[in-house]
Amino acid sequence: MTNYNPFTLEGKTILVTGASSGIGRATAVECAKLGSRVVISGRNKERLAETFSQLEGEGHLQIVADLSKQEDIDNLVAQTPALNGLVNNAGQNSLVTVNYIERTDLDTIYQTNVFAPILLTKGLLKKRKILKGGSIVFTSSIASSLSTPGSCLYASTKASVSSFMRSCAVELGGRGIRSNAVLPGTIETSLGIGNVPDELFAKDKDLYALKRYGKPEEVAYAIIYLLSDAAAWVTGTSLVIDGGRLLK
Repeated sequence: MTNYNPFTLEGKTILVTGASSGIGRATAVECAKLGSRVVISGRNKERLAETFSQLEGEGHLQIVADLSKQEDIDNLVAQTPALNGLVNNAGQNSLVTVNYIERTDLDTIYQTNVFAPILLTKGLLKKRKILKGGSIVFTSSIASSLSTPGSCLYASTKASVSSFMRSCAVELGGRGIRSNAVLPGTIETSLGIGNVPDELFAKDKDLYALKRYGKPEEVAYAIIYLLSDAAAWVTGTSLVIDGGRLLK
């Protein structure tokens, strides 16, 4: 009984996109600790290599890919082995008010946050690289249901991701493939808070029941639950990880 662990990822192969930093890096590192073979992807070669150096175990792969480019998506699909898990985590933020939206803003953030995970998921499924019993996890955000000034584009992309996740759950359930999403609040990453001074976030942090922002590994643990056999009967779920932000 001492080795019992329903959350183990032993024997699983998992692809994590956006693994060069933040939630993606933490997820890849923690998955490797729990025994999985990890395929990591990101567009920054140096930062991706830094993540790769932190992975425990053997057999891991790193594939540099800019998922805003279809040729890079196709290349990632071609190089990726058969998977037990896919973490669609790559994304970017945007801060623009409705009156100042430009078409280029839409093209950029939707290409990365919406089109890329949809096309990557489709490509892997068409090539039958997500195995029966596999798990797909999308990184969405509480912004999908909690709008704040300037977050209109980012919030709309995350709402799209959450909706696509639910469609995947319905369409892929017959193949034994699960689809879920994690919805973090603000996380202490470059994407979450960037270089903005802490004092500007003082009032915002007070809106969180736990009075702090989250850490990347705290989201990674939830992703691991959804990847593991412990969540074998969980699909179509949006798992909120927000330190109590939505309670206010």
